[in-house]
Amino acid sequence: MTTRSIFDNISPLDHRYSLRKDEFEDYKYYLSERAKIKYQTAVEVALVKALAKSDICSKEITKEVEEAAKKINPQEVYEEEKKTKHNIRALVNCIQQRVSDEAKPYIHFTTTSFDIVDTANSLRYKECAEELILPTLNKLEKILMEIALREKDTIQVGRTHGQHAVPITFGFAIAEYVSRLGNRIKEIAESSQQLKGKIAGAVGAYNASHLFFEDPEKFEANVLAELDLEAGTHSTQIVEPEYITDFVHSLVSCFGVLANFSDDMRHLQRTEISEVGEHFDKDQVGSSTMPHKRNPINYENVKSMWKQFMPRMMTLYQDQISEHQRDLSNSASSRFIPEIIVGLLSAVNRLIRTCEKLVVDQQQMENNFDQSKEMVVAEPLYILLASLGHPDAHEAVRRLTLEAQETGETLRELIQKKDELNPYWEQLTEKQKELLINPDKYTGIAVRKTEKVVSYWKEELGIN
Repeated sequence: MTTRSIFDNISPLDHRYSLRKDEFEDYKYYLSERAKIKYQTAVEVALVKALAKSDICSKEITKEVEEAAKKINPQEVYEEEKKTKHNIRALVNCIQQRVSDEAKPYIHFTTTSFDIVDTANSLRYKECAEELILPTLNKLEKILMEIALREKDTIQVGRTHGQHAVPITFGFAIAEYVSRLGNRIKEIAESSQQLKGKIAGAVGAYNASHLFFEDPEKFEANVLAELDLEAGTHSTQIVEPEYITDFVHSLVSCFGVLANFSDDMRHLQRTEISEVGEHFDKDQVGSSTMPHKRNPINYENVKSMWKQFMPRMMTLYQDQISEHQRDLSNSASSRFIPEIIVGLLSAVNRLIRTCEKLVVDQQQMENNFDQSKEMVVAEPLYILLASLGHPDAHEAVRRLTLEAQETGETLRELIQKKDELNPYWEQLTEKQKELLINPDKYTGIAVRKTEKVVSYWKEELGIN
């Protein structure tokens, strides 16, 4: 068997991002080359099981094939492929070499290579989603929920176009990502359950299986039932590509949400903002030349990984095109789908580790809000004036903001000095005046909305 140091590998996924052994062990179970061959072998076994149930072969043959399948290893399949120049024929030959002459004819019986390839891929991606991707995403989602509820009352200035806007709470800001990630989790769950298999033969018309089965579609359903899969409504030599396209799109779209969250957290760590921080280990170094630096490396890494894997979605869209009943133009490109999944999982696990130790500087958030708190009342002031019948409230308040910037006086002080505006001030209720005097109270239903969003997604995703 070929062995080499991981540092002789070419892909960073193998020599850099596989260093966390616990995570790599999870990834390789579904996404390695060994896993791919394991799942392809499982489809060949399911085929023989269905043949036995249809009385085409004996149950003893099924047992024989099952035992042979357990002994298949990637090394021998690759060695066989050197001779066959065909990967599935090589796998079939390796299984046949381990069974009796009586059993050999039923290996790969009536099927074509992409009955096996597409069905195996649908099976492993479906199981990977159920058993690895979704649980990992739910773990991150739960951490974000905890942060949102913990910081639901923490005042933070809202920012639009890079400028201070009206106030929110930091919990409300995190609730945005609770919701967006929740929607992506739901989409991944749904699209993974839609992945289909096929046992329809060389062009999808059941030419070979029709020789033996009056209802070859029922036989196909029986084979796929062994794998907890279903067939699509139609296939050619390949499964309709939209199923896998939609699944990978859900992953890449989820990656975009994580990149957006990471970008927000990265900006909040800027020296001049300094509202959140990544936990730094005692021996960690932020810069090779500036010892004082504490860079947002984890959030930057997630965005960088997204930039690498997001464009690969274009390849999936291109893989929708296959001439007539099939060409080989997706054969190489589809082999890289596991890398997209590993890239996403690597980013999710990094965010789990980072967000578990997220440092929130509540005092600095308040300090930053204080810089603009006298100006943010411009919105409620303008709306209140309009509600009292002022014919051009927006322009009146706009002029007040310019004067406030020049004089240093507050808007509420200026409005009382303006003869044309003072009557409106007198009409305000004490509660409305209190809001203008204490702008930190002008957060709408940010707290309630945060609680509502978290509660909704906890129920929707079954997170305790």
